[in-house]
Amino acid sequence: MAKAYDYLFKLLLIGDSGVGKTCLIIRFAEDNFNSTYISTIGIDFKIRTVEIDGKKIKLQVWDTAGQERFKTITTAYYRGAMGIILVYDITDEKSFENIQNWIKSIRENAAADVERMLLGNKCDIESRRKVQKEQAEKLAKEHGIKFFETSAKSSINVDESFCALARDIFIKRVITKKTGQGNKPQVSLNSPQQQKSSSKCSLI
Repeated sequence: MAKAYDYLFKLLLIGDSGVGKTCLIIRFAEDNFNSTYISTIGIDFKIRTVEIDGKKIKLQVWDTAGQERFKTITTAYYRGAMGIILVYDITDEKSFENIQNWIKSIRENAAADVERMLLGNKCDIESRRKVQKEQAEKLAKEHGIKFFETSAKSSINVDESFCALARDIFIKRVITKKTGQGNKPQVSLNSPQQQKSSSKCSLI
């Protein structure tokens, strides 16, 4: 039987409770939205396959509980993650301030080469915005990570952000490994234009 995928990438979403991690995952994996999800208890995951450079990449996207009492359960899942998405709510300043704590948590618990990304969710509720885009762009730049504003409800930038992270992992773990450390492909991870042309990600 033919293998259903070429590579398996494990992604993890972290952030405060209520920022929309579950909604983002369900929008990405099932193209669905429901505003009445109950808080995630511990850990859960969804699967979606994407195609990059003709290779099928199975994305196993783990949803973590944001509450403090589940911290010990969720940090155990950092270790095997290839990509970690930090999520805050643009209408909740505290959730943005806490991103620094989540970044610290990644440093303490995840692999050193894990790819990271910052997402400002609920960008469809512009009238209640508390966190300016420029603040998040500055934070992302300080930590050398990509940033998107998303809306799970309106399906804004959800596929694009997951695809961008999958592409970065693919470039680092597949292309770079194949070409050898001394002969890295000419791909700038800070240049979306260059990156897009070097390895396109399409959803299956």
